[in-house]
Amino acid sequence: MTLLAGDIGGTKTFLVLARTGDHGIERLHEARYPSATYSDLASMVSDFLATAPDGPHAIMGACFALAGPIQDQHDRQQAQLTNLPWRLDSEDLQHALDIPQIRLINDFAAIGHALATLPPKALATLQAGQPDPTAPSLVVGAGTGLGVCTFCPGDNGPPRLLPAEAGHSNFAPANLRQLRLAEYVLAHEGRCTREYLCSGDGLRRAYAFVCDEAGLAPGAALAARDPAAVVAQAALAGSDPQAVDALSLFVEIYAGQAADLALAVLPFGGVYLAGGIAPKILSRLREPDVIAAFTDRPPMQALLEAMPLQVILDEHAGLAGALECARRLAETRVNS
Repeated sequence: MTLLAGDIGGTKTFLVLARTGDHGIERLHEARYPSATYSDLASMVSDFLATAPDGPHAIMGACFALAGPIQDQHDRQQAQLTNLPWRLDSEDLQHALDIPQIRLINDFAAIGHALATLPPKALATLQAGQPDPTAPSLVVGAGTGLGVCTFCPGDNGPPRLLPAEAGHSNFAPANLRQLRLAEYVLAHEGRCTREYLCSGDGLRRAYAFVCDEAGLAPGAALAARDPAAVVAQAALAGSDPQAVDALSLFVEIYAGQAADLALAVLPFGGVYLAGGIAPKILSRLREPDVIAAFTDRPPMQALLEAMPLQVILDEHAGLAGALECARRLAETRVNS
């Protein structure tokens, strides 16, 4: 069977065409597109398929992962992208692309679909814990925003994925310094959510706060095209004391918020840190204070110590998950 999958972002979109075979899923054609250069997804996908080798291909199933909530009405999904003027409808896409089955899913639900397919080299263990494969798993990821999804294994069936918009919940500080940071963000932004601190912009805000607290100007870092990357690189290199302090504050909050979310789910299958930031600061996440921040929730410390905590190193895990979802979709149609 031939499959199509995509990971759609406000800045870029990744598409892959693949085929199932005796050795699993074989990728036939992949491409990356600047999302804003197209007026809709259907025209982008049409161009992609037109450049695929050995075409045309009879696609049996397709899945597109995107950031934001999905309105799921049985076999039809609709979504409005946050950072693109695209409103997607799975039925409209099926007709436009002549594909019998198309599903739209949340981008972190896509990562959930990928969990079972990730090779060991795609994961970095921060805490081994006591994994229970029958229990739920939790995916939390800081990047442009903060994504969250719970993965519930199925009983002799497909898993159930429960994406959430928990990144938009209000931030609860764990200590007095985090409280001062929250007050600083409130004063400047009028609001302080989890996503305001657990994201690329969150690292930028933490750096601005640290500089303000020290009575120092933030310098050129915040004027850079990607302030978070500049701050993280300076912190890892040890070249800027305020950057070092800001990254320490950031990882403390990131680990603590992952713990708060985990206590709501009890994911003894594992807690997975996904998104673009964690792999880039892996050496900092391996420091003991990160696990301390994750487990410091008395009287529930023993529960958190039992949960495996891992970093997903593959930044394209969502695309692999969308491909896995497309495979299941196509097989369901063939077997029905």
